[in-house]
Amino acid sequence: MTNFILIFVFITAGLILQNIKGFPIHIYKTLNKIVIYLCLPALALFFIPKIKWSTELLFPIGAAWIAFVVAFLLFSILGKKYGWSNKLIGCLILTAGLSNTSFLGYPIIEALYGKSGLETAILVDQPGSFVVISTLGVFVAAFYSKGSPNSFAIAKKILTFPPFITFVVACFMNVFNYDFNENLQFGFQKLGSLVTPLALLSVGLQLRFEKNSRHWKFLTLGLFFKLIITPLLFLILYVFVLKQNSSVIKVTIMEMAMAPMITGSILASTYGLKPRLSSMMIGFGIPISFVTLAVWYFIMNLI
Repeated sequence: MTNFILIFVFITAGLILQNIKGFPIHIYKTLNKIVIYLCLPALALFFIPKIKWSTELLFPIGAAWIAFVVAFLLFSILGKKYGWSNKLIGCLILTAGLSNTSFLGYPIIEALYGKSGLETAILVDQPGSFVVISTLGVFVAAFYSKGSPNSFAIAKKILTFPPFITFVVACFMNVFNYDFNENLQFGFQKLGSLVTPLALLSVGLQLRFEKNSRHWKFLTLGLFFKLIITPLLFLILYVFVLKQNSSVIKVTIMEMAMAPMITGSILASTYGLKPRLSSMMIGFGIPISFVTLAVWYFIMNLI
């Protein structure tokens, strides 16, 4: 319940600050940089060394990767067909292709499926969503932020992206079964916990309710893909095609039905990929997802 309250508190705070005369609204750019360059690396160094790998984890871990690749293919094809700008395509991929598997996912899954469900949610999130945004997410942001993408420039951005660097370091730590001492781990955990409040405040500072906005149809398309098509894809693939029907699969599908990932929106905004649309995907996606999640939970109880 605390997480849900925080969502509305920080988004509302951002909306209020927008209307305070003299308040530096563009401070959201600084907040975005703190999230990207400090908080995300801290999360990587805290969580990834602790992951225990096995073949049983392929379904929950692979979900985030599959969803992102499908979003990439779909919006790239649609964008080319209808002549969308690169920034619009990149924004839709980053916001509709990534699920909010931690901040929303953890408490919702724990409430619905208990501690065992939370263990699966962490697998979907850490080696799944988090690694996707640190690798493929950075590639998409760099690729679509430039009119004429340069392979060397994109590779440089990925290799010098702090969350990616710390991801590589954390992977080596995992391989060699090494972790930081408790004091450092505590520091990384606390720094990483700032991701959500800072990101939500940034979203609130950028969110606009414009009736005549040209973004409404793309918002509808992005949220339809994220909240309806994505979980439906995994229901068909995992349950009907691969004949999987365990609680792990149900949790995985529910995680894929979550609202767009807040950090994906921040990454899109940081790279100039339609910041207003990326904020709308979060600002509208989160409350709408509470309704669609209830429907998906009902469906999960039927299979």
